[in-house]
Amino acid sequence: MDSTPLSRRAFLGGAAGVALAALTARPATALLDAKNTAISPLVLSSDLYASGDPQRFVFAIARGAKFASFGPAKVAFAAPGSSQGSVLDTNLYKEGLPKGRGIYVSEASFPTAGFYKAIAFVQGKKVPFSVQVKAKAEAPLVGAAAPRVPSPTPANPLGVNPICTRSPACPLHDVSISDMIGNGKPTAVMFATPALCQSQYCGPVLDQLLNVMGPYRDRGVQMAHVEIYTSNKGATLSPTVAAWGLPSEPWLYTIDPGGTIVGRLDGAIATNEVKAALDHLVG
Repeated sequence: MDSTPLSRRAFLGGAAGVALAALTARPATALLDAKNTAISPLVLSSDLYASGDPQRFVFAIARGAKFASFGPAKVAFAAPGSSQGSVLDTNLYKEGLPKGRGIYVSEASFPTAGFYKAIAFVQGKKVPFSVQVKAKAEAPLVGAAAPRVPSPTPANPLGVNPICTRSPACPLHDVSISDMIGNGKPTAVMFATPALCQSQYCGPVLDQLLNVMGPYRDRGVQMAHVEIYTSNKGATLSPTVAAWGLPSEPWLYTIDPGGTIVGRLDGAIATNEVKAALDHLVG
């Protein structure tokens, strides 16, 4: 294997290099087993793609069948064919998330597609896992034009029922995103399904947006919530989600007045990240 350390540009914020070849990677999406007390990193980023530019990488930590927030952690990645990777710091975010379900966020670049060996450094342990990086992103990227497609409203549900699975329903469905995007005002769109969430983070992230939205709406930010599925059966994607090409849930997109995407968060999102995205949108 190539033992050349990955460049500083490939891993912004990296510290000392670390060899990953001797560690056996386990799937990052390993099921939580009630009999298992081992520490497991759970990757929540669903759309990592090959690029020299840094992108948000988010993961959680579980011990056996329970999520846990252990405090500071670091992470390292080795590209396919390499055994070396730089160590990156992470930020532990808990605000607005269920107790004990903090998320670790870092900025990393993945120069090539494929499966990366990875290590999470937690509580003095080196926990191996693996990360899949796609050749191209599936979901729209920052800098691209936001898809101007309709979203379900009470007047035009587009075959989606219910248009909001939150209880009680949220107030962010009155206007279609096709009428918001590019209309001269900044826009924030939350794609999430509180009742059918597979990642178990959809309900909290929607509530986070609802809890902080007041001052931003006062500053002209339009906001919408889009459900993931056409029904509570969870079998068919809503036409809006299908048109956006989203491979997972939840997602928060922020879009400038001209219709260009300026923020893209997925997997799990803390309240301070929501605020930062909205601050950037109105800044």
